[in-house]
Amino acid sequence: MPKVIVSIDEVVIKEVQLTKDRTTLGRRPYNDIVIDNLAISGEHAVFLLAGGQVTVEDLNSTNGTYLNGRAIKKQQLSDGDSIEVGKYKVKFVGDASADNFDKTMVVRARPQVQTAPVTEAAPSGYSTQSADSTGLGAFQASIKVMSGAAAGREVPLTKVVTTIGKPGVAVAAITRRQQGYVVHHVEGAGNPSLNGAPITSTPVSLKNGDLIELAGTQMQFVLA
Repeated sequence: MPKVIVSIDEVVIKEVQLTKDRTTLGRRPYNDIVIDNLAISGEHAVFLLAGGQVTVEDLNSTNGTYLNGRAIKKQQLSDGDSIEVGKYKVKFVGDASADNFDKTMVVRARPQVQTAPVTEAAPSGYSTQSADSTGLGAFQASIKVMSGAAAGREVPLTKVVTTIGKPGVAVAAITRRQQGYVVHHVEGAGNPSLNGAPITSTPVSLKNGDLIELAGTQMQFVLA
């Protein structure tokens, strides 16, 4: 029986047998595979089982679904394929490999990553994969906090996805892509803005010197 292996930073956190026609993945608790992280949409993706073949389909997620490093909408899977959602990797194991999979794999606990309030400390980031594997190593960017208790602090954007803001008030995500960086609104009604224009759930490209205002804190995007 085919299955998927969910991991973060090469640490396996769960394995799920694909026994149903539809196996959903998302942040909401009713999904078959629940990943409780802001980078994951409520209903992010679905694995479709038909005729012994498995297909992964993105469900119009905010941050997208990537297969072997390439953004996809719907794609049939082959044994060993790697799906990236948010900071998590989901490895697909086909029928034959699943039968021979090593049952003695050690699973280690990992503390949950929280979003850091930018008014008290530097924003914290979380990654879908290492910077080198994205091919974006040439980009060097950071966020400089311009107001509040952390004013003057500059935080390098070394991760693929970095969240900033106050949970429950306003949270935005800055994502590294092949062509550069984008920002979009994740949650909350704190009216985040980019150079005075509202930031919505639609990703917007960032340029050097752009000013982001979020949860009462002003930050500047710096691209080296």
